[in-house]
Amino acid sequence: MQVILGPAFKLIEAIFELIVPLVMAQMIDVGIKNNDTGYVLKMGIILVLLGVFGLGFTLICQYMASKASQGFGTILRRELFHHINTLSHSELDELGTSSLITRLTSDVNQLQVAVAMLIRLVVRAPFLVIGATIMAFTIDVKLALIFVIVIPLVALVMWLVTTKTIPFYKNIQKKLDKTSLITRENLGGARAVRAFAKQDYEQKRFADNADDIEKTAVRAGKISALLSPLNAVILNLAIVAIIWFGGFSVNVGNLTQGEVIALVNYLNQILLALVVVANLVVIFTKSAASAARVNEVLETKPSVTEAEAEEITSNENAPAVKFDNVFLSYHENSDYALEDVSFTVKKGQTIGIIGGTGSGKSSLINLIPRFYDATKGSVEINGIDIKKYPLNELRKTIGIVPQKAVLFSGTLRDNMKFGGEDISDEEIHKALEIAQATDFADKLPDGLDSIILQGGKNLSGGQKQRLTIARALACSPSILILDDSASALDFATDSKLRTAIKENCADMTVFIISQRANTVKDADNIVVLNDGRIEGIGTHKELLRSCEEYCQICLSQFSAEELEKEINEDEQ
Repeated sequence: MQVILGPAFKLIEAIFELIVPLVMAQMIDVGIKNNDTGYVLKMGIILVLLGVFGLGFTLICQYMASKASQGFGTILRRELFHHINTLSHSELDELGTSSLITRLTSDVNQLQVAVAMLIRLVVRAPFLVIGATIMAFTIDVKLALIFVIVIPLVALVMWLVTTKTIPFYKNIQKKLDKTSLITRENLGGARAVRAFAKQDYEQKRFADNADDIEKTAVRAGKISALLSPLNAVILNLAIVAIIWFGGFSVNVGNLTQGEVIALVNYLNQILLALVVVANLVVIFTKSAASAARVNEVLETKPSVTEAEAEEITSNENAPAVKFDNVFLSYHENSDYALEDVSFTVKKGQTIGIIGGTGSGKSSLINLIPRFYDATKGSVEINGIDIKKYPLNELRKTIGIVPQKAVLFSGTLRDNMKFGGEDISDEEIHKALEIAQATDFADKLPDGLDSIILQGGKNLSGGQKQRLTIARALACSPSILILDDSASALDFATDSKLRTAIKENCADMTVFIISQRANTVKDADNIVVLNDGRIEGIGTHKELLRSCEEYCQICLSQFSAEELEKEINEDEQ
């Protein structure tokens, strides 16, 4: 509604503005020429009324434009955020967090401005140009031909400037992505920056990026700055021509002085309208770049698609998880991160996954909740291919503790209920106890109502890890994935945690991903990965005898005497 009413009111205001030169012409030709003070005052009152009504309609249009543009921005941000949340990890990795933040904020703000200007000025400016030209023809056809010559020249100048500046503004938006990236890295890694005394380096990196943006903006600005002067030169030459030729017409009696002034006023209206158009060109040029970036996100399709709703019947006798000849490549035509991975996990088993850095441990477990889809092969849960599960239903059965402990601003209770609002306080306390978090959670001043700062900044690394483990346990998942989630815990706490999980979660299938052999040694089975391939599967002692890769990992963490003793004890 605002998109229709706003331009309509602005159009009425423009009509009033087109009447003003005619009133002034009458004032000059009748009132001033005949020295009729009463007529001049009457025309003056009419001019004031035209201005007052015009102002009123302008304010109404401004209100409509503000309401429509803010509503548009709100809806677009909501849709963009919703769409981003439908994208899989592959698309998020490709687009980048910093770029997505810039598109959600800066680019959408630019589009809001464009919508406001569209409602306020896009109808008015062309209408004034066309209307002033038509009114000029009603006064004098020959002099009105000057308008017909001027308008195409101005349009040509605007087209040339627009085509030259669009690439610059696209480049500026990309550079703003880098600004966001540098800022996030610097603020997020503030301790590391200060620990290595790299403040000067980071400041220079930011300054270099800012200077780069400045240079690009100045180059675009220099081109855009040509628009108003060139248009002014063209239109002022047109005004000179009207006064020159209009003077001859007045001398021979074909035109009145008031009509010449009216023609000059119409040219001035065109000049002011084109100044507005020049600014609109700059705004819409920026907005075109922003729209392309927003559309790029909206047109990105998730590689992990939702399964169609259908009744799924799980096989109680089927394995909890089964990998069948799984290959994973993050990008087309790139090397495989996982190759020919096959193994089966029974319900209630604890599976350790171990391997060196970059061996594919996280890649493997990221396939279970479908953060990524296998390039080849299949992953099954309870005998059903995970691609047949609706994503929400699939992920509700899985509790995930990521490598990086992520907590959200709010209360401790809010964080613990992240997996479901129906989680009771008793379940939360039980989860905290299993996660070995009660020793500090009970000491918090407001208990479960204690405030957790953004990212858990008021907690230590170990405390954050234990809370993320408790958050996963509070959901009572059938599959628990601990992705190197005890790296900040001491060995004693790590051992207590694993014991508590084994005692209290006997029916839960647990995946423990770690580089510590001590963390996975008591698992029912251990999967050893190396460069995306399985090197061995078995218990700790079986692998010591049969898997060289596992032996090398253990030798880096235990003494040879300890390992030899374990092997001998098993043989006896």
